[in-house]
Amino acid sequence: MARILAIDPGSRRCGIAITDSDQTMAFPRPALDVNESLMGKIAQLVEDEAVGLIVVGRPLSLAGDETSSTDQADELFRAVQDRVHHATVIQWDERLTTVEAQRSLSGAGMNAKNQRAHVDSAAAVIMLQHYLDALSAD
Repeated sequence: MARILAIDPGSRRCGIAITDSDQTMAFPRPALDVNESLMGKIAQLVEDEAVGLIVVGRPLSLAGDETSSTDQADELFRAVQDRVHHATVIQWDERLTTVEAQRSLSGAGMNAKNQRAHVDSAAAVIMLQHYLDALSAD
């Protein structure tokens, strides 16, 4: 079974998570810097990890309205669609995943300074696990 890749878009870094081959659990990967090499790194990850589906986070306000972050995420979604042709690319609501990731890391005893390096991919794991949970609920 192909793996699922999750991307939690950010202005500086994109959090990355990937499933196991059974698509039951999500695991963090190092966050990717948002720069000119981002699309190439995503395409390489898709190839190296035999990814069949890419889930790009779409941040919305608590009320469900679009924000400036939503616009950035939509741009990333379109860029991934344009670059990666052998995997399906979808968007998924990722409201509050960063907040949940920060709480989880704090609960694990990680201070705010050390969280910065991990919070993006932790949020991607949470988003991907929510997606997997929704699939299994259907």
